[in-house]
Amino acid sequence: MKTTRRHLIAALGLGATLGLALPALAADPLKIGVSAGPYGDILRHTAELAAAQGIEAEIIEFTDWPLINEALAHGDLDANNFQHIPYLQNQITARGFDLVPGPASIVVPTGVYSARLASLADLPEGGTIAIPNDPSNAARALFLLEKAGVIRLKEGAGITATVLDLAGNPRNLRFVELDAAQLPTSLPDVDAAVITLNYAVLAGLDPKTALILEDEHSRWHLVWATRRDNAEDARLKTFINLYRSPEVKEFILSRFDGTILPTW
Repeated sequence: MKTTRRHLIAALGLGATLGLALPALAADPLKIGVSAGPYGDILRHTAELAAAQGIEAEIIEFTDWPLINEALAHGDLDANNFQHIPYLQNQITARGFDLVPGPASIVVPTGVYSARLASLADLPEGGTIAIPNDPSNAARALFLLEKAGVIRLKEGAGITATVLDLAGNPRNLRFVELDAAQLPTSLPDVDAAVITLNYAVLAGLDPKTALILEDEHSRWHLVWATRRDNAEDARLKTFINLYRSPEVKEFILSRFDGTILPTW
């Protein structure tokens, strides 16, 4: 007869009563959510290190960003590692999730890509730039364009900046806001697009061809996120510490050749 978990628990109780030595139940694997793309490779490498310490972890990739926090909030994940603080804060405010940020992980540089231009200096008068339509990454795109000298934002514009916060737009550029996953496919129709690295890689774009990339000082570094009720889980803390180890740092630097930047 097939032994169910309930039967095994009962057997363990009986074994304890009789003084028998019975095997302990294996813990369920940690479930870690991540957006599809290169981030998952780092987590899978960490899972190999964790397995050597007896911690099993399942890495689950999503193509729809909002679903990752939803799955975490509903208990289908133990943690996720795909977002920066502004995006997490926006999700908590908009959707009421009881999630908390953990340690920083990596900087995944957003870049400006173009199928038409060799340089941002070639942007035409009245040209079109596509940017993400979620508030936190829209602001991120605008700050990158300001760093490139393409636009100027109002003094005091912060992580909620929008195109309404432009103080200077000397080329009268037009901005098209699109879902992040659609930005790579928009390249034939716009002069340039600001694309996050995971979607750039999935679309076959080479980050080294970006007209400009964020650097390691970006305030939009990624963080771990957990629910408030499991933030102190010992296995999870061990997994995160392994992620932030010298071994994983070396893996990131050698595997991604500077296009993903560790924060430790």
